[in-house]
Amino acid sequence: MPDGREVSVSMTDDQQLTNISVCFDAETENHVELQREGWQAILNNFKSYVENN
Repeated sequence: MPDGREVSVSMTDDQQLTNISVCFDAETENHVELQREGWQAILNNFKSYVENN
């Protein structure tokens, strides 16, 4: 991240599924749950894109 925080994304194969995990350093301006929901929204949009293209 531009401010020096770290983000790690891993993808693992689980038979017919792909599991995606995102670990991130939370920032201090927004509550961690709000940040978690933001990352989840990104993953949900990615899932929708992959399934429809």
